[in-house]
Amino acid sequence: MGLDHNIIGQTEGPWTASWTADDALLYAVGIGAGQQDPTAELAFTTENTADVTQQVLPTFGIPLVQFGGPPRQWGDFDPALLVHAEQALALHRPIPPAGTVKVRRTVTEIEDKGKGALVAIEYTADDAESGEHLLSTRTSVFIKGEGGFGGERKASHKWTAPEREPDVVARFPTAVNQALVYRLTGDRNPLHSDPAFAARGGFERPILHGLATYGITARLLINELTGGDVSRVSGMDGRFTKPVLPGAELIVHAWLTERGALFQTRDGDGDVVLDRGAFFVK
Repeated sequence: MGLDHNIIGQTEGPWTASWTADDALLYAVGIGAGQQDPTAELAFTTENTADVTQQVLPTFGIPLVQFGGPPRQWGDFDPALLVHAEQALALHRPIPPAGTVKVRRTVTEIEDKGKGALVAIEYTADDAESGEHLLSTRTSVFIKGEGGFGGERKASHKWTAPEREPDVVARFPTAVNQALVYRLTGDRNPLHSDPAFAARGGFERPILHGLATYGITARLLINELTGGDVSRVSGMDGRFTKPVLPGAELIVHAWLTERGALFQTRDGDGDVVLDRGAFFVK
């Protein structure tokens, strides 16, 4: 049957998603907080440090809403052929250390990319008690072998890295078990842990979650651009361009703008792994 195109425009939910302070701490550790210096980033990694108030990294909101709820019924295709393509996050207020939200999910479009299909999904999360909007996130996934159905292709939004040296360069050596820790935050896709499943997708070994690279990038930019103050972060966009193997170094190049920064994340070989980045601060 392949990919079911009747899913376009379908909204599912609301369902509830709850989290605790421990969940937020685990997420922070999953994207490397405190990994290089356990006495740094204590606002993200502890809840009981003297004179330090726990803060929740904004990108925690993505696994919070994207993993859970009703199973996605998208048709019949090999899930090993699905890879993450793009991710965007918009925050309306800081995520509290614990809470409950109501989540809705909508498939907004399916685009023919020739060798595959690009499926875009939007999620919204509202506070379960007050109804106040907390965040929205948009993800796109590429499904190999599901293209060729026709339709007009969207024009890519223009993005060009500034022709000057970056204002910020931040490095992070991922751990060889980074994916095994990150998967505990909710993304149990076996592409990141099961060698046989990864081989079906064309990879020599399990790869790091794109959202781990995304979260690590956000953490580095938060520390560099806001001094660790998550209340100043309003959003982040990026496109995944190359798989990352656990243990690889990630290097973020950022160019300051009036709204925050443009960025690219590269691996230790200099190849761009997260491109067309925009990081928004208040």
